[in-house]
Amino acid sequence: MSAMAKKAKNFKKSKTGLYVSLGSTAFGALSVAKQARLAREDGDFLRLVDAAVSAAAIVTGLAILYRELKRLGDDDVLLG
Repeated sequence: MSAMAKKAKNFKKSKTGLYVSLGSTAFGALSVAKQARLAREDGDFLRLVDAAVSAAAIVTGLAILYRELKRLGDDDVLLG
């Protein structure tokens, strides 16, 4: 494995990598909110269900990422 590939693999488990993942997951929530709003306006039940399932996946993903941050022993005052 090259040094660059090893560095990229370790980035995912670093604090910075987790913060980037948290941000991108939270950004995905904006897309789901827009999808839900359009589904309500159109009265499309299936798209509304899809948005609800996507929102549940985002919440679960954020919870997992938060747990990983806690495991890293983060000294950040905001995380406790």
